[in-house]
Amino acid sequence: MQKLLLLGDEAIAQAAIDAGLSGIYAYPGTPSTEITQYVISSKEAKEKGIVATWTANEKTSAEAALGMSYAGKRAMTCMKHVGLNVAADAFINSSITGANGGIIFVVADDPSMHSSQNEQDSRFYGKFAMIPILEPTDQQEAYDMVHYGFDLSERFQVPVMMRITTRLAHSRAGVQRKSSRKPNELKLPENLKQFILLPAIARKQYKVLLENQVHFEQEAENSTYNTYTPGNDKSMGIIACGLAHNYLMENYPERDIPYPVVKVSQYPAPEEMIRKLYDECESILVLEEGYPLVEELLKGLLNKGKKIKGRLDGSIPRDGELNPAIVGKALGFDIPELTPIPSLVSNRPPSLCKGCSHIDSYNGLNEALEKYGKGRVFADIGCYTLGALAPYDAINTCVDMGASITMAKGAADAGLKPSVAVIGDSTFTHSGITGLLDAVNDKSSITVFILDNATTGMTGGQPSSALGKIEDICRGLGVEEEHIRIIKPLSKKHEENLAVIREELEYDGVSVIIPRRECIQTLNKRMREKFKAKAQEEKS
Repeated sequence: MQKLLLLGDEAIAQAAIDAGLSGIYAYPGTPSTEITQYVISSKEAKEKGIVATWTANEKTSAEAALGMSYAGKRAMTCMKHVGLNVAADAFINSSITGANGGIIFVVADDPSMHSSQNEQDSRFYGKFAMIPILEPTDQQEAYDMVHYGFDLSERFQVPVMMRITTRLAHSRAGVQRKSSRKPNELKLPENLKQFILLPAIARKQYKVLLENQVHFEQEAENSTYNTYTPGNDKSMGIIACGLAHNYLMENYPERDIPYPVVKVSQYPAPEEMIRKLYDECESILVLEEGYPLVEELLKGLLNKGKKIKGRLDGSIPRDGELNPAIVGKALGFDIPELTPIPSLVSNRPPSLCKGCSHIDSYNGLNEALEKYGKGRVFADIGCYTLGALAPYDAINTCVDMGASITMAKGAADAGLKPSVAVIGDSTFTHSGITGLLDAVNDKSSITVFILDNATTGMTGGQPSSALGKIEDICRGLGVEEEHIRIIKPLSKKHEENLAVIREELEYDGVSVIIPRRECIQTLNKRMREKFKAKAQEEKS
C-alpha cells in the first residue's frame, strides 16, 4: 500500500478513513484540529460518503459520534484535553452505555501548555471511565492503533480512548497505509435498551463494564504495543509510556539500552510486565508525558522499599513536556546545559493581526471604561484573549470556554458594576448561550460583547456555528431588542461605537453589543481564492 508523509494528526485521520469510518465530529482545538480538517478536506472521504463536520462544542461532537455508534457505524470524535472536560458527561456515561459500532475518542494533550490553560493528562479520564486507552509512540503506531482501536471497540462493545500529545500531533513521519475497509452496514443494537441509562438498566450495564476489566487487562498484557525488552544492567529498570519511549531511544543512538525496559502504549498498564521489571531491578525510572499516572500506580502496587524515580521524586520535572535532555539527565548522562539565547534576540509574543477587528473593539471598550477604572472585563478563549497583552491590557480573566458571561454575572451579583463579558462568536455558541440565559433570567446588570468575526479564528478559520444567528439567539434568550446593538469595529467609526458602548454600560440589565467584521485572515484567504477562481475562469 501507499506510504505517506503525515503529521500524527493526519495519520490518525487517514487511518480512520482506511478503517471504515462513517462519521467524524469535532470542535477545533489545538493540537487536535488537523485530524478532522484532514477528513473534511479529503477527496477520498467525500467519495466514501464519510460525514465530517465541525460541531458547536465537544459535548455535541461526542454525542453525535455515540449516536453513529448506536446505529452500528464506526465513529470518531476528536478534541484537545480541556475539550474533554466539556465532553465529560457523554464520555463517562458512554462507558456504561457501551458501543455498537466502533467509537474512538481521540484526545490531544498539551504538556507545557503551548496553547492551553492547563497540562491535564487525559489518561486519568480514561482510567476513571475504565475503558481501554491507546497511547501511540510514533505516527505509524498512531495509524495502526486506529484500526486496532475500532476492532477493540467492537469486540468488547466499549468506547476506546486514543491519547496523543502535541509533539506527536504536529510532527511528520512516513506512514505505511493498510488496505481500505468498507464501512459497517446500518445495524441497531441487539439490546435496544442498552443506551437507556435509567438506574435499573445502568446498574446492569455497569456490571458488564466491571466484568470486562479482566479482559481489558489481558488485552493490554498481550498487546503488541506493550513490550518488555531485557537488559543486562539490573541496577535500574525503565518504564517508558507512549512518546516518552522515543525520548529514551534518542539517548541511545545504537538502540543498545543496558537496562530492562517496559514500553507502555496500551492501558490498563501491563501489570505482569511491570511486576517482573520491579522484581528484577534495584530501582525503577518512569518516563511518561503529563501526570505521574503510572508512577503513582507503581508506588501503590509495588511499594516494597525499592526506589521509584520519576516526576514525584524530582528525577523528572513535575511540569512541562519531556525531551531527550530531560530523559538523559534522569538516566545519569552528563547533559550540557543549553546555551542561552543571546540578549540581542528578543522574544516575540503572539499578537493580534494587523487590521484585526478586535483591536478596534478593545480600543472602544478601554476608552468607555476609563471613568470606571480597571478590572471589570471578563474574557474568554479565542484570538481576542490576546487583548490581555500590551498595548491593550483590556481583559482581566480567561478561565475556560464560556466562562466570561457567567463570571461577569457573578461579579455583577457581587456588586461590580459595570461588569463586562467579552466572548467570540464561535465560543458563544460553544458554551456561552447558557450563561446569557442565566443572566437574562436573573436580570443581571452585565454588558456582553460578542465579537463576531464570522469564523473560528484561533484554530485556523473553521466555520462558526454562530454565523448569521447571533441576534436571533439573543432575542430567543430574552435579551431586549433595544439592547442588542450591532457596531462595525473600524477606527473611522470609533466615536460612533464609543457612544453605543457608553450607553449600554449605563444600562441596568442585560445588554449585548455585537462588533461585527470578518476576520482579516479569512477575508484575505477568501479574496485569494476568488482571484484564483477568476483567473482560472479567464484561462479556460
